[in-house]
Parts: sequence; C-alpha cells; structure tokens
Amino acid sequence: MQAAQLIEQARSSTGLQHLGEDSFREGLERLLASARAEARLNAAGEAMLAGQAVMLLSRRLEVEDWYRRHPEIDEQAIVAPLMVLGLPRTGSTALHCLLAEDPAARVIRNWECLKPCPPPEAASEHSDPRIAEAEAMMKLRDERTPRMRQMLPSTATSPTEDQLFMAQDFKSQIFQASFRIPSYVEWFENEADLVPTFAYVKRVLKLLQWRCPPTRWRLKTPTYAMFVTALDTVFPDARYCMTHRDVASVVPSAADLYYEMGRITTDVPDRRWMGAVNLRSAERGMRRMIAFREAGHEQRFFDIHFAEMQRDPFPVLERLYGFLGEEFTPQARARMQAWRNATPRDKHGAHDYDPADFGLDRAAIRESFRFYSERFGVTLP
Repeated sequence: MQAAQLIEQARSSTGLQHLGEDSFREGLERLLASARAEARLNAAGEAMLAGQAVMLLSRRLEVEDWYRRHPEIDEQAIVAPLMVLGLPRTGSTALHCLLAEDPAARVIRNWECLKPCPPPEAASEHSDPRIAEAEAMMKLRDERTPRMRQMLPSTATSPTEDQLFMAQDFKSQIFQASFRIPSYVEWFENEADLVPTFAYVKRVLKLLQWRCPPTRWRLKTPTYAMFVTALDTVFPDARYCMTHRDVASVVPSAADLYYEMGRITTDVPDRRWMGAVNLRSAERGMRRMIAFREAGHEQRFFDIHFAEMQRDPFPVLERLYGFLGEEFTPQARARMQAWRNATPRDKHGAHDYDPADFGLDRAAIRESFRFYSERFGVTLP
C-alpha cells in the first residue's frame, strides 16, 4: 500500500487530477509507514485503511475541482466562529447538538462532512439524497460496532466535528482512533504543521456556506486544544468555549471509544496503548491550552462544566449567548428543549468500561491532572 497507488486510485475513481497544495503528502506517507510497521492490521484493517485514504483523497480532489470551476467561493468569509474545545468526552457533543438547534447557527452535519461535494444548497438541504446515504452508512457502523450508539449517538443530520476535513490533509486524530500508529501520533502531535490543515478546513467551510447559509459557525473538535496556536493563526477572530470534566472519567472513556473503533482493524488490539495515548494527548492538549490562555487570550474563552450542563443547560446557554453578544431567541430555546427531551442521556444504554483494562487508574489520573483541575475548578468525587 503506497501513497502513489492510493492517489492514482482516487484520481481514477473521480476522473479528477488536482489535489491542491501538497500539505497532505507528508501526513499520508507517515500514516502509511506507521501502519505498516506498527498497526498489526488484519485483512479488514488493511482494506479499511486503504479505502479510507482513497476516500479522503477523492474528497480533496472534488473540493479542488469546485474551487477551480468557481474561484468566487474563496471570496466567502468565515467570521468569528465559535470553537468548542477541551478534552473529549466532556459533554461537548451534547453542547454542539444544542447549539445546532438554533436556526441562526451553522454546523457541519454528518451527511455533508462525509460528502461535501457538490456543495449543499439551501433549497434542498433537508431533502439532499446524501442524507439517506449517510443514514445507511451510520446504520452499518452501528451493526459493526454496536456500542458506538452508547458512546456517540448521532444521525445523518446531527452536527459533527471537522476531523474528516482535517483528515483530507492527513493530519487528524481520526486515524489513531482506528489504528495503532504510535510513530504517526508522535509526529502529528509534536512536529506536524497544522496551519495548512486548518487553512484547508477553512477552505471547506467556505464551500459549505457558499450556497447554504447561515454563516454563524459553531465548530467542535477536541483536537483544537492541542493545536490552538495554529488554529488561532487561521481563525484570529474565533471565540472559544471550553468544556470541563473530571479527567479520570474522560481518559478511560476515550480509550474505550478507541477500542470500539479499532478492534475490527486488528486481531490483537492493544488496550494499554489506547489508554496511554489518550492520557498523553490529553495532558499535552491541556498544557498547551493553558499556555495559550495565559498568553493574553483569557477573555476569548467561555468555560462550561459537565455537571452544570447535565443539571440544566439553559442558564449556561444564556450566559454563553451573552458572551457571544448574540440574542438567545425563544425559537432557539424551544428547539433546544425539544432536542433535549428527545435525546436523554444514556438513551441507547449506559457506557460501561473498566479503566484497568487500559492500564489506567482513576486516582493516578487525577493526580497527574491536578494542574488542570485546580486551574479550572473541576469538581472531583
């Protein structure tokens, strides 16, 4: 499985040639090399990695084709987006879903994340055939990995992260969730330049809003925390919302998510690596985030604690809208309440896991992250 072969497959399947800037190439090469040497893939894993790479390259080809035919897309402006960040498994997905219910807000929806081209149009955004395609794909995912519905319940029209758009530049945490690729992770977290990656994400956002407003973006990805300086370079007017939770609950939960996603790609899933990589990534992200905030950006952040959101999100949301300087309309509130009523926590069953399976100890995690919990007043048991 070589990069040149995968690129040729993508070009052949789409009939397109132009991949845009070369920022994706090093990530693709490093991903493939790490997978060959370290991932211990089974046949399904090899097919999944190759298929995923060709899909991502194909989407990149399609995005560039639309820009070549419609250069006016680049005139679109992405203005003061709200970036939801923090550690994974901190309630950020539920917050994102609530924010998406505001008719004045724009989010990336699962169906358009999977296939951003052709760019969506306002007249057909609720009847686009890609919605049904995405529902079928998600149904198949739930059949293969049934516990995913407990961990990340979603639909084709639910808001989603921009991890796939980052992956089209081959710098994304999405790969480590499915494959044991330690050398890729070390490069990604410590050496890779994420400025071109976020510039590419911005490019796709312009495409999505071109024919399908509104343009008041609500974006969410835990990865933002680790690369917040690069993110800020590309989105200098962004506002940030940071979600918080006891890290002893966060890290084992994220590791279990990796297990559910990665167990089908190898016959020897390495749970201890999954625990270790999540622990290390979480610490790096929080230390970088704190450094960024303390470098003169504190006023750009709004903090939300998991327990408070679970009790009653609406006082928190009112304060968030005040922070943004936007009206929290009765229509937005009513739609958010309807979503909350229809989507109770543990709707598909409780997410159960044992931290010890991943070589993790809750007390040790809390001690390691005392710098974080004390800094933000995170409630501990």
